[in-house]
Amino acid sequence: MNGTTDQTRHQDRVWSVAEHLDDVLSKIDPLDPIELQLLDAQGCVLVEDITVPVALPPFDNSSMDGYAVRAADVADATESTPAVLTVIGDVAAGSGELPGIEPGQAVRIMTGAPVPPGADAVVPVEWTDGGTGQGPAASMRAHSAAPQDAGGEVRVHRPAAAGAHIRARGSDVTEGEPALRAGTVLGPSQIGLLAAIGRGTVRVHPRPRVVVLSTGSELVQPGEALGPGQIHDSNSFQLTAAARDAGAIAYRVGAVADDAETLRSTLEDQLIRADILVTSGGVSVGAYDVVKETLAALSAEEGTVEFRRLAMQPGKPQGFGLIGPDRIPLLALPGNPVSSYVSFELFVRPAIRALMGLPEVHRPTTPAKCTEAVASSPKGKRQFLRGSYDAEAGTVTPVGGAGSHLIKAMAHANALIIVPEDTTEVPAGAEVDIVLLG
Repeated sequence: MNGTTDQTRHQDRVWSVAEHLDDVLSKIDPLDPIELQLLDAQGCVLVEDITVPVALPPFDNSSMDGYAVRAADVADATESTPAVLTVIGDVAAGSGELPGIEPGQAVRIMTGAPVPPGADAVVPVEWTDGGTGQGPAASMRAHSAAPQDAGGEVRVHRPAAAGAHIRARGSDVTEGEPALRAGTVLGPSQIGLLAAIGRGTVRVHPRPRVVVLSTGSELVQPGEALGPGQIHDSNSFQLTAAARDAGAIAYRVGAVADDAETLRSTLEDQLIRADILVTSGGVSVGAYDVVKETLAALSAEEGTVEFRRLAMQPGKPQGFGLIGPDRIPLLALPGNPVSSYVSFELFVRPAIRALMGLPEVHRPTTPAKCTEAVASSPKGKRQFLRGSYDAEAGTVTPVGGAGSHLIKAMAHANALIIVPEDTTEVPAGAEVDIVLLG
């Protein structure tokens, strides 16, 4: 009798948003690391410290098109008394064999080309006659032409100090220096660095595979004609896009009819490719709430999914559990489009990012002045209203009403306005906290 009473009390419990989120995240661990090709690792979290195996740049190279020279040979160069040097060859980027420079000599050199031995400065081509015997004004035209034969001369009209226009070996990073630390999120610049130091693969927490499906016999694929009582399935598209935006690899299954056996077999089929499952619809107390009926009936071997009432609006009914032999997290969201999306942002997105091992799993929040009054918010519930946030003005304006079916308003919102549980109205001009969606 006491067990039955305790179970009933547990079912009647109303969870806060924070309690439900904490419970979800407490059962989520980062995915096991794998080795990925660099571009496949974009957005993933590094799980190893990376050190530089070879200095960058790996050799002294020119930062300009011009002439590699000995600084002492051009120290006294002026427009009226240029230094006249013998050109002994050309060095292009990627050159292997380099001519040695003796006093009074120079080598034509291109940007990125290795500095030949004996040279300790590069004179930009604009400071020379380009080997034409003319003034510096002609140098740019001359340098863009075909290379001249060795043995010509170049007149240098300005001095260059030792090291001028040379990118020294190791001036970026030195051999053995830390490149990236474990925990780094790999963006374009980090991937560029890994490529520059010769890493073709990297060990990371992979992006999770998220399987999304909607439930409801009334749902029709977009592009198909609607029959009586039917609506187009928007949730599976919205949630799949949201999962991708969160960093996941997302698979949209589409709509599943209100049939327990069909839903059960669909979920079983999807377990093999899922790191997390997301369903929408069928989690309240209706006669045809098939998700709740199906998942609540799972045996202990198949996992457990608990359905809860949360003190929030929209999104009161929620389901969460671990199913299948690998105990894959499943989050069952309500079916109304706004409820579904808000629930995703609050609970599924953090779960996805926790699976990725990201250091920050939550959307950023910030205070803003509410430009319009919120006349009524249910006491005891945390309300999330759609809002249009103006970062420059520091204001947020409610978009649409509180209805959980108003998907157009959601499409024009870039923030969620948070109205706390103990607040029943918000006057115009009052400060509120908002969740930034962009």
